[in-house]
Amino acid sequence: MAYELAQVNFSRLLAPLESPQLADFVAGLEPVNALADAAPGFLWRMQTEDGDATAIRAFQWDVGDSAGIIVNMSVWTSVEALADFVYSGDHLAALRRRREWFAKIPVPATALWWVPTGHRPTTDDAEDRVRHLRLHGPTAYTFTLKQHFPTPEAAPAVVREGDPGWLCPA
Repeated sequence: MAYELAQVNFSRLLAPLESPQLADFVAGLEPVNALADAAPGFLWRMQTEDGDATAIRAFQWDVGDSAGIIVNMSVWTSVEALADFVYSGDHLAALRRRREWFAKIPVPATALWWVPTGHRPTTDDAEDRVRHLRLHGPTAYTFTLKQHFPTPEAAPAVVREGDPGWLCPA
């Protein structure tokens, strides 16, 4: 079985999307998403039928005292392809400005995991992976760009069902 890389990241908004404070962020969404869609290794991103990713509702349990949550979920061919996009060009420029738009979250708000080729994760999948990462740190089940794990087919089968690092079926 072949695998692809799923990723989710979410942010707590400092102000509503319609606010002047987030105007530059909102203006950059479409161009940055278009760059992602054309990036080498990009396969899919979650959005509504109208193409609106900001309308996705998830992680409401983590909203805190923010103006709301914005979610990004996508699938890539590899960790390297995702990292190349995240840390380059217009995406990197937007990433550098994130504190203008989003509250700092002291616990993981980004998670990566392997999915079988063609599988498209749900927000429930993403919430489960973030919770697992927060409880157990990076494992083969869910990890980060800084500490990632090989695909299940490349990893030795050393963990058992029920262990924190267990690779659960998709």
